Amino acid sequence: MSTLSLYTRRDPFREFDALVRNAFGSGVPTTGNGIAFTPAAESVRDGDDAVVRLEVPGVATEDIEVEVSNGRLVIRGERRDERSEDADGRHLREIRYGRFERSFGLPSHVTADAVSASYDAGVLSVRVAGVYVGTEPQKIAVTAPVRAESEQA
Repeated sequence: MSTLSLYTRRDPFREFDALVRNAFGSGVPTTGNGIAFTPAAESVRDGDDAVVRLEVPGVATEDIEVEVSNGRLVIRGERRDERSEDADGRHLREIRYGRFERSFGLPSHVTADAVSASYDAGVLSVRVAGVYVGTEPQKIAVTAPVRAESEQA
């Protein structure tokens, strides 16, 4: 059966390190490979196509890469968000940044030509055409041997 599958590699040591950094560290929490956050993702079926949506608010389209590599749909990017505020004689400046990467398994018949992407209101939508082509179940007729009337008695 060929379907689009969500792939996230888990590393408990990296997760623990990120937990400690979030609780006690200052700065942007990152994992050992420099990934600062993992955007929420959903994968839905739309006819024979699969649509993957990622929540990436504040990420510019030029900072997002979508590619097909080794049978996987790979989406990566970088978020850069700077805000400054002057009020009541106080100056506040926040800088949030970080890289992200998500990877999804693809059936062997899907090529990069079948992938299109659009970005609207902080949501990246990636359509993979033809993922579910030929995956509908097919009924197989069950036959029994024909017996002569003398064998049945």
